[in-house]
Amino acid sequence: MPTFDAVLDPNLVEVRNAVDQTSKEIGTRFDFKGTSAAIEFKEKEKQIIILGDSDFQLDQVRDILTNKLTKRSVDARFLDIGKVEKIGGDKVKQTITIKAGIESELSKKIQKVIKDSKIKVTASIQGDTVRVQGNKRDDLQATMALLKKEITEAPLSFNNFRD
Repeated sequence: MPTFDAVLDPNLVEVRNAVDQTSKEIGTRFDFKGTSAAIEFKEKEKQIIILGDSDFQLDQVRDILTNKLTKRSVDARFLDIGKVEKIGGDKVKQTITIKAGIESELSKKIQKVIKDSKIKVTASIQGDTVRVQGNKRDDLQATMALLKKEITEAPLSFNNFRD
């Protein structure tokens, strides 16, 4: 029986490269000279931490980061932007979490979209992926197109396609 998995899987190597490029640009730009603007990537926690002197500076660094991610074909919808926190004096910090794996709300929404579509496939939640099974390959391809159109809040990718 043909199957595929719908997953949420960012390319962490490209994220690391984008963070490194952003850090280099912060170091060379004139408007960041003498400020505490910085960016770091914690790969184990899948978090990007932005430091700066003001909210405006954090916005500038975040804009640079999203531009670098876009140039490296990493969707900005992978980023879950946290609140701005004060860390003493006039310094601020913001934590951006990188989404990996489909959370339960989204997987239930994916299941509901597939069920409501009346395509003859079944969707089952397996951890942080959604496995879709059907009798025909055409039905699976129609389901992929439907999910790309309907699920806009997350950059879904499809892997493990089997005949």
